[in-house]
Amino acid sequence: MSDLRVREAVVDDAEAVREVIHAAFGARPVLDPPSTALSETDQTIAETLARDGGVICHVDGRPAGALLFADQGRALGLWRVSAVPHRQTRGVASAIVGVAEEVAGARGYDDIRLLARSELPATMTFWRRRGYAELAREGTNVEFGKALGAEVVAATADEAHAVGRRLADVTRSGDLVILAGELGAGKTTLAQGIGASLGVRGPVTSPTFVISRVHPSLVGGPALVHVDAYRLGDGAELDDLDLDAVIESSVTVVEWGDGMAEALTTDRLRVHIARSRGGRSGTDERRVVSVTPVGARWVGTGVRRIVAGARSDAV
Repeated sequence: MSDLRVREAVVDDAEAVREVIHAAFGARPVLDPPSTALSETDQTIAETLARDGGVICHVDGRPAGALLFADQGRALGLWRVSAVPHRQTRGVASAIVGVAEEVAGARGYDDIRLLARSELPATMTFWRRRGYAELAREGTNVEFGKALGAEVVAATADEAHAVGRRLADVTRSGDLVILAGELGAGKTTLAQGIGASLGVRGPVTSPTFVISRVHPSLVGGPALVHVDAYRLGDGAELDDLDLDAVIESSVTVVEWGDGMAEALTTDRLRVHIARSRGGRSGTDERRVVSVTPVGARWVGTGVRRIVAGARSDAV
């Protein structure tokens, strides 16, 4: 079994990073216009590492993968994403990108962005499979982006309600929020927070026995469509609710929607609530709320910071 290790690169890694980039890009087919990656030198790589940083991967002690960072304000840019030819398709690229995402979160970035070439279909597929969405095209350059998720600890029901209010702050008409978690985890509490922030007619309660409820806005905003899919057998039964007819004009919140509601739209927020096993029963119980944005819609919204409680003007 190979020994694969990934870490942030430092200036002293410049030569190894340059070797990986040259090996990877040198093995690519000739593109028009050609990539400038082969013009990188130890000095240019060192300057980039000193300014923005990067990631390097070693397999059995030898450099096997690397990428460079580029600070883009609220987003961390990735470029020169490389794996040496004989290590491609062996998990090196996924490993370095995974570490890059961890670094981006630790540094406080909202999003990750990068450019890929449309003439390289395997590369395009790689990014899509990792959850990156196409944002724009210019010639052969395709911009991909991914909004980073957030994890928030809610020690009480009131705090969980507040997380729901912050979720609503990043939503607009047409958005889908899928709530997941065990029975009693607090999904309806979050839905109530969303409804309170949207200013809809209430009360927002568990819709288990009527499956779905529409809560009209009292402030001229989108309605809240609140669905409980717990008793539905599959996506076909969810289709019977005709949510397609209202989703574009509403914020749709589906409890127990994993595996069913994803077909409603390519862009969504998946919210998983995990209840602490060591906590007390009742309303005051520690919960970990994990928010995963899916799709291009969330890139640039600041969802990570807003859900975590930070202020942002980007919605």
